[in-house]
Amino acid sequence: MFFGISDYGAFVAAIVLFLAIPGPGNLALITSTGKGGMAGGLGATLGVIVGDQVLMWLAVAGVATVLATYPAAFVAVQWMGALYLTWLGWKMLSAKPGDAPVLNIRPRDFFQQAVVITLLNPKAIVFYMAFFPLFVDPKTHLGWISFGVMAATIAALTFLYGLGMTLLTYHLAERMRSNPRIGRILEKLAGVFLVGFGLKLAISK
Repeated sequence: MFFGISDYGAFVAAIVLFLAIPGPGNLALITSTGKGGMAGGLGATLGVIVGDQVLMWLAVAGVATVLATYPAAFVAVQWMGALYLTWLGWKMLSAKPGDAPVLNIRPRDFFQQAVVITLLNPKAIVFYMAFFPLFVDPKTHLGWISFGVMAATIAALTFLYGLGMTLLTYHLAERMRSNPRIGRILEKLAGVFLVGFGLKLAISK
């Protein structure tokens, strides 16, 4: 038992598995690194962490209950997320050689964009609300301390994962910069995935 968390090892393994699942967060890390190098990748990593922390503590505070009570609020935020991802993907698909990059190269922009992408997925709140109780022991639970340890663990694992993804993408990007055509193909591919994520978010129940 670790701070009231039952099977802490399984909790860590589950988080690592979830981090590796392809999604907008992973795409934000890869795209930001490809556009802004290490600074862009690390900025996006911090953005994902901040967005996740906000969603986690909203879940702990019972926001999931509010969203369940007022479905319109859930649907509104869901559609905002879907429209944002689809718009971002379309900008990438419609970009022409020589156009300004869709993702700005300044690290603070990567940070802000990753925060927005993460926050505009209200399902994450419901997910955390359902996920946390699986690893909380009612008899030894320490209240906010237990949730705080969980949140800190997720932040640390996300940072390590993001750092690894950034390093890997950066070194691959360095090799491909000599061929601009490859970069354009990857940008179009990223746009397709973003549009796909947006549509999936919009039509899923």
